[in-house]
Amino acid sequence: MAAALTPQQLSETHRPTLDQALETIGTRAYWSPHPEHPKAYGEGGAPGSLGAADGKAAFDAVLNTRFDLDQPGTDGWTGGEVSPYGPELGVEYPHADIDVLLPAMKAGTAAWRAAGPETRALVCLEILSRISARTHELAHAVMHTSGQAFMMAFQAGGPHAQDRGLEAVAYAYQEQTRTPRSADWSKPQGKRDPLKLTKTFTTSGRGIALVIGCNTFPTWNGYPGLFASLATGNPVLVKPHPRAVLPLALTVRIAREVLAEAGFDPNLVALAAERPGEGIAKTLAVRPEIRIIDYTGSTAFGDWLEANARQAQVYTEKAGVNTIVVDSTDDYRGLLANVAFSLSLYSGQMCTTPQNLLIPRDGITTDAGPKSYDEVVSDIAAAVNGLLGDDARAAALLGALVNPDVKARVEAAGELGEVALPSRTVANAEFPDAVVRTPVVVKLDGTKTDEDAAYLSECFGPVSFAVAVESTDAALQLLRRTIREKGAMTVGAYTTSPEVERAIEDVCLDESAQLSLNLTGGVYVNQTAAFSDFHGSGGNPAANAALCDAAFVANRFRVVEVRRQA
Repeated sequence: MAAALTPQQLSETHRPTLDQALETIGTRAYWSPHPEHPKAYGEGGAPGSLGAADGKAAFDAVLNTRFDLDQPGTDGWTGGEVSPYGPELGVEYPHADIDVLLPAMKAGTAAWRAAGPETRALVCLEILSRISARTHELAHAVMHTSGQAFMMAFQAGGPHAQDRGLEAVAYAYQEQTRTPRSADWSKPQGKRDPLKLTKTFTTSGRGIALVIGCNTFPTWNGYPGLFASLATGNPVLVKPHPRAVLPLALTVRIAREVLAEAGFDPNLVALAAERPGEGIAKTLAVRPEIRIIDYTGSTAFGDWLEANARQAQVYTEKAGVNTIVVDSTDDYRGLLANVAFSLSLYSGQMCTTPQNLLIPRDGITTDAGPKSYDEVVSDIAAAVNGLLGDDARAAALLGALVNPDVKARVEAAGELGEVALPSRTVANAEFPDAVVRTPVVVKLDGTKTDEDAAYLSECFGPVSFAVAVESTDAALQLLRRTIREKGAMTVGAYTTSPEVERAIEDVCLDESAQLSLNLTGGVYVNQTAAFSDFHGSGGNPAANAALCDAAFVANRFRVVEVRRQA
């Protein structure tokens, strides 16, 4: 096959971006090559990128069609996605005979390995560049499979996801190039001639990598594992969530096109869409060909993967109980606004959304005077109501509930305790069938620490608990317990006391949880920036990996040495 993309073209186009990414993961400064603003795409934007109208037209054109990928082993078609905003997508995807597809995926491994870390990284950057050019199209795909509002789907499902993919490529390149490609070795032997060998060192992938996609953030959570595995020399099989296939199917199509143009086997990346109720993730996870698994989702299935997929290196992001400790503040209005936004964004359907608000029963000190527990809870409720009082504004922030289970949890929350903030239905003028609900906040007694306490388990969705604790010390004890037993992706805290700040930091260091202190502006506890922030730590039950660090990529490959007599 004649390569349309030469190594020289790839290097000239993407090596500067790779170099900048490598520099930035060292400095942890802000940087992104992927624009966040929709107007940066299309006419006047990046070359070849689709603008708003063209992106929407491209999305519409794929609806009610068969999404052919020209994959080996296609034995039928499957689909059934329904947008959380109401419409059926009507897209049919190839269903794979795994016994045919997996061997085909392995066929191109030798050439991909021989290409070396730099070429693999640059091919990955070309894939990301083409994904970026189609951000408007992918935004609609993410929106209508996850329920994210359009602007969030555009940013989180587009540039932020692409940043996380690029970050994984940078770490993968850095780890693979720690060892030189070759070395001349000479050991002195006194009066005798020295012993001489020539040695070569080749990075070799573990085998086929399986990415098990999630419903809420199909690209943001899918891209790190996909690109970390591909960049380290592994074929990647993408198994999307059955309700969120389209964003990852588009990604797979782009990846296959780039691989072919660069002279590699397109089957290095493939899609495994499943029939309704088929549950192929369990079947695939224990196949001997599958040597790496990336998974985001429920604790139950994540635990099953870790226990049963013993032949694979398993990276999981599961459920956790995220907590904010409220001790004191010198910006009470900023605290209220920041917490209200954090509880509301995407209807709380983020693995980083705070759930438990630990507030001393006797109240807190603030720049607006002392505030009782009841006042703090009432003021947070008022801040949420003020933020979401207008339906159009609320719909743009909340998006839609991703599935009926979330709606059921919102409706059942009132049975758990006194409701401080009832949830209300929000009308979406553009999509009247969308299920949109504002957050519910429930008061709970923090002295009831038995296993049945509602705040000791994740309640995924727009449900938060204002937990009355006896003191800040009691809050820290409860924080430590929930991180240790249930895990946490994020921890937030508000305090004006250096001693309390150190105590909170010590808990998070001991239990390996990412901490945000005194956020009162436009940065929120449930948001992280690629190249600078770590998403998860890999050190508590919520996740066994962090996005992104060296540990996330280093065990996806091995270095194989060949020694020759000089």
